Amino acid sequence: MTPSRPPLSPYYTEDHEAFRAQVRRFVEKECAPHIEQWEKAETLPRELHKKAAAAGILGMGYAEDCGGLGVHDPFYAIVLTEELARAGSGGLIASLLSHGIASPPIARAGTPEQKQKFVAPVLAGDKIGALAITEPSGGSDVAAIKTTAVRDGDHYVVNGSKTFITSGMRADFITTAVRTGGEGMNGVSLLVVEAGMPGFTRSPLHKMGWWCSDTATLYFDNVRVPVANRVGAENAGFMAIMLNFNNERIMLAAQAMAFSQVCYDEALAYARERQTFGKPLIRNQVIRHKLAEMRMRIDAVRAQLELLAWRVGKGATPVAELSLLKVLATETFERVAGEAVQVLGGAGYLQGSKVERLYRETKVLTIGGGSREIMLDLAARQMGY
Repeated sequence: MTPSRPPLSPYYTEDHEAFRAQVRRFVEKECAPHIEQWEKAETLPRELHKKAAAAGILGMGYAEDCGGLGVHDPFYAIVLTEELARAGSGGLIASLLSHGIASPPIARAGTPEQKQKFVAPVLAGDKIGALAITEPSGGSDVAAIKTTAVRDGDHYVVNGSKTFITSGMRADFITTAVRTGGEGMNGVSLLVVEAGMPGFTRSPLHKMGWWCSDTATLYFDNVRVPVANRVGAENAGFMAIMLNFNNERIMLAAQAMAFSQVCYDEALAYARERQTFGKPLIRNQVIRHKLAEMRMRIDAVRAQLELLAWRVGKGATPVAELSLLKVLATETFERVAGEAVQVLGGAGYLQGSKVERLYRETKVLTIGGGSREIMLDLAARQMGY
């Protein structure tokens, strides 16, 4: 099935469309045929990262000194998200692209040695990175993290735990938020904890959706992490985390938009093919109205997403608008996925369909990267309410 495409846009060039075709070939050959198998296994094969690197997927958005392609246009990331979404699995994107939240702080603030040790191997598909911020005691309040890192000579001794960590089981390194100073935002640092360090353990978590994306709780019991693994200055990690959130939120909005499009495409195709009472389902006015409303909501999200991506590409940091976009996009995904299940009826309730899987995955996008409630309050405060 060929997905419906948005109208011609001033934001996309022939290079973007060439990249789209490249990613589409990768998805059709390396991903789509295996999604059910990976979902049941609750993990992705490590070799998929190597194949993605060879396809030019992992290095997009990173500088050449990190092993990247030197292209920072956010519209490539949107194209990548749209095409990966065609496989019909949020877990595929979350796990394959977990470096998209783990590596940017190192790429932005790390030393040349850190970039070569931690970022370059990930972009080459040889290693997997994860980001660890959320703790069992709280998630959105980054300034209140409790995992401690006490300086001891050339090392920090880390104690505490993290949870809901995407790629936490497979990751070769974890960019970890720790408390190196006093209370509040000014006492937070970022350390890179490496797999195999004594005292570092992890256990898997099982979820409603994103089945093929492994998720873990991490435990740190007197883990000795070299000072050389600290990213940026001591007690200066909070701002790096906040900058990371801005990019994460725009990409979560892109995911919600892309998955909404997939649900719409699936519902449209089904409505045209399904015969009820001697005529195609789409001949019923109520179904046509559902499809029209779905398209209307998706187009609204796309318009705001592309505008904000353009602004971000020009160096702007529209925190309030990005927060509101994430809410709009994820609520649209919830609405569209629900309506798609309704259009497909019993077929939409059976495991194995894209619509059923994506319907289960709607909630994670309204929670991860900042919950709907947190986003609305952040936007309100940014706008001076």
